Amino acid sequence: MAETVNTNQFRNGMHIEHEGSVWRIVEFQHVKPGKGGAFVRTKLKALDSGAVVDKTFRAGEKFARVHTEVKNVQFLYDDGAEAHFMDQETYDQFGLPHAEVADALAYLAPSSSVQMLTVDGKPAGLQLPASVELTVSQTEPAVRGDTVTNVTKPATLETGAVVQVPLFVASGERIKVDPREGRYISRA
Repeated sequence: MAETVNTNQFRNGMHIEHEGSVWRIVEFQHVKPGKGGAFVRTKLKALDSGAVVDKTFRAGEKFARVHTEVKNVQFLYDDGAEAHFMDQETYDQFGLPHAEVADALAYLAPSSSVQMLTVDGKPAGLQLPASVELTVSQTEPAVRGDTVTNVTKPATLETGAVVQVPLFVASGERIKVDPREGRYISRA
């Protein structure tokens, strides 16, 4: 039998099963109105679709708890159908469908390390770091006189992702990029 938790045991980041799918508790608030029963207001994020919804539950309501784990894995290669990874502790290799991790792959160079979230032992998604260092493979050269502040140009990175960078960034330079927002941070 699966472990159950009630609304009094909610914690941010905990995973629960609700309406047949797995949800992560983003935030919650216990509310005790002067009249009527207490309830819990939550913001939940669906692991499969990424949708964030607001739900309200009665105090004491029970849910099945879903155990999650974060593993360090190394990105090996992408063959178009699957992205292949290796567990850095056990050296086991496995693949994830390309469509599930396509957004993350745009900022992952081969042999880079990343954290993988597993739900009940099955891979559920990648957790990208706050910044990654990548090489600019192609961008337009800066033109003398273009010195207006906050002007950007598109740059193609070694992984194929395109980000907006300041005018002074040239091809061949290494830059830091925030993969969650797809934005330039600084030179590396």
